[in-house]
Amino acid sequence: MQRKDIIESIRQVLAENMQSRHMGSFSESAKLNEDLYLDSVLILQLILHLELDLGLSVPDENITASDYSTVSSLADFLCRMNSKTEEVDETVTEEFEDVKVHCFVSCVCESLKRKGIDHRPFYFGVWDATFTISENFQLQYHSDGINHDQFLLWYERLFGVRLDSWYKEQASKQENIQEMNRLLSDKSKTTNLMVMLDMYQLPERENKFSQNPFPHYVMLENTDDPNKLMMLDPDFRWEGEIDRQRVLNAIAQPSVAGGYVFDDQNLMHAKPEDVKAYFDACFISSSNPLTDAIRTILNAHLSGAQDISLSDLSLALRETRVIAVRKYAYEHGFAFFWRALGLPEDDFERWCDVIEELIQTYSSIQYQIMKLAQTKELSLQVAIYALLNKQNKNEMRIKKRLHEVYLDWCELNDLPIETCAEAV
Repeated sequence: MQRKDIIESIRQVLAENMQSRHMGSFSESAKLNEDLYLDSVLILQLILHLELDLGLSVPDENITASDYSTVSSLADFLCRMNSKTEEVDETVTEEFEDVKVHCFVSCVCESLKRKGIDHRPFYFGVWDATFTISENFQLQYHSDGINHDQFLLWYERLFGVRLDSWYKEQASKQENIQEMNRLLSDKSKTTNLMVMLDMYQLPERENKFSQNPFPHYVMLENTDDPNKLMMLDPDFRWEGEIDRQRVLNAIAQPSVAGGYVFDDQNLMHAKPEDVKAYFDACFISSSNPLTDAIRTILNAHLSGAQDISLSDLSLALRETRVIAVRKYAYEHGFAFFWRALGLPEDDFERWCDVIEELIQTYSSIQYQIMKLAQTKELSLQVAIYALLNKQNKNEMRIKKRLHEVYLDWCELNDLPIETCAEAV
């Protein structure tokens, strides 16, 4: 298939199979995320249509973020996979960003970074941060059963500042919005206000999301214009003014509830003994919860537990990417211990590559699971279980090495090793 034919096939799948509402922005240079409003899961769906409906070859291990930045780069990727002779456009394009590590943690760490306080230890609680599996075996990064109590407790212990909830569950949405407006009007320069809103309701944002709803924490401030709010979104590295009413509407959605306020003027550097205690509390040495959860959900759908259908599997694991990117927190852990111990930079980079492979393999797993749900070809489960086994092995390697440098750091700081986290 020629490159021009692949581009036309992409246009056809988006318009007909996926019924995109943004075809007016379609062109060879169109960015799949910013222009065509495709998040990582929808891009995998697009590639799956191209493979199953048009017979294109798409080896799942080759699907990476740089391959689907634009229509052009996706066409080049598919040309490489399906032809050894086809000339492709070698123009370098901006890599597609779809990274969400942990919005709550990113918000509270922003003040630490501004004050030159090492924020990296706080990410110890992120790589295996809590998620849930619903009664009908759906993976959920946000649910009523999830709270941030542990992060609240450890932020105060580590950095000396308490986060207070201003959002009252028993109050109405309007009452909470009124309280937020009051806090924004009265707050000092050192006071930070966080609020949970539904990012799906803000399509004008630089990053576009197809997930509905999309609960997400941001930080807000008033501006000189009463009709505008300044929004800081550390998780997506975005800052800018947005229409106040649009923001209030996103806060008023029934799918979101939460908000905190804290004064950063008394923030302090974390003490080694507290960093050690936090690592001990967070480190799960004997299992990898996300990979275990995917296996549990896959098993349930294959067995038909509680009358759930195999065709529901794509939806059940739709939020895999949102949770998988939390594994980037391992880089913060390695960086913290690596710098303290003066270990070689090239070795650190090698472990970052292992972490990147771990995260990208979750995309391969999700792609194969989407294919299984659509085709009902049960033979695909063999490759999926093999990938899950690979994930367990690789993450245990990461944890083993992280634990080794953690023990060295404990010894460097004269901390009692016998009470450190259990070895992997």
